[in-house]
Amino acid sequence: MAEANSYAALTKAFSGLGVDENLFISTLGKWNRHQRESYRVSTPGFFREDERQFQRWDDQHILQLRQEFLRLKDAVVLYTMHPWERDARLFKEALLLQVPKHDVLIETACTRSSEDLLGTRKAYHSLFEHSIEEDIAFNIQSPERKLLVALVSSYRYEGPRVNDDLAKSEAKIFVNAIKNANKKKLIDEDEEIVRILSTRSKLHLKAIYSHYKEITGNFLDEDLECDLTLKQVVQCLCVPKAYFSKILIASLRLDVDESAKDSVTRVIVTRADDDDMKLIKEEFQSKYGTTLAARIEEVANGSYKDFLLTIISKSD
Repeated sequence: MAEANSYAALTKAFSGLGVDENLFISTLGKWNRHQRESYRVSTPGFFREDERQFQRWDDQHILQLRQEFLRLKDAVVLYTMHPWERDARLFKEALLLQVPKHDVLIETACTRSSEDLLGTRKAYHSLFEHSIEEDIAFNIQSPERKLLVALVSSYRYEGPRVNDDLAKSEAKIFVNAIKNANKKKLIDEDEEIVRILSTRSKLHLKAIYSHYKEITGNFLDEDLECDLTLKQVVQCLCVPKAYFSKILIASLRLDVDESAKDSVTRVIVTRADDDDMKLIKEEFQSKYGTTLAARIEEVANGSYKDFLLTIISKSD
């Protein structure tokens, strides 16, 4: 009965007859992904079962909600979405910008499980009647295109086995590619680098990362300062908690632009149900000497602030 009452109250809040911000914070913000899925299944007026087996928001209702309330709506709408739909829509929005946001593509392609990335690709087909791969190839003309297409197409092995000798050998490929980048070609155009980053398991890539440090004395991402795309790819694959902590500290300031503010919503909402959030919070505090919650308290306002704090508190 309590669950039915919560569903009814939340449906009313989503109805367009005024926004009950407190309900979003006190109820929706505390639900896990299974509770949110149950709500989507139970609310066919707002969601419908897609032929590729995820519950998708009704497009017209999203437009209505975006007229109803401001920054809170992005967090609430994204948080309520099926994870596949959410990531697919974030992909599309990133590609439609005048300068496509590579970081959004990289975050999802490199940090999701193979099954979830495949699900996102299926959702993208349903929502936009294109593949992610063809839209990246069409919208991105820079040398990074080959790498980005390969990353979103990836289906990585996720077991525990790592060939350490092979990882050491491939670490040397990175050493040579970085050393010769200015003499021969850009690192992102190196077919061996693209192959390794887009096909190897994350455990294997972490072994490469470790061996690179042993060989050179530097971390691999430190030696990629001149290539932001490759640096982000390596960080998302090998040290995601450091990557997301850096995004958050750069975005949680009073003087940032709208794009940076959107990054706060994206990172917190898309990481809310993973072990990622606990690790991100620990890394954030260790690296910056303050908690993520305290920084949100300093710079965010109103119900948006309360909603973010509710979401991140679930990993305590």
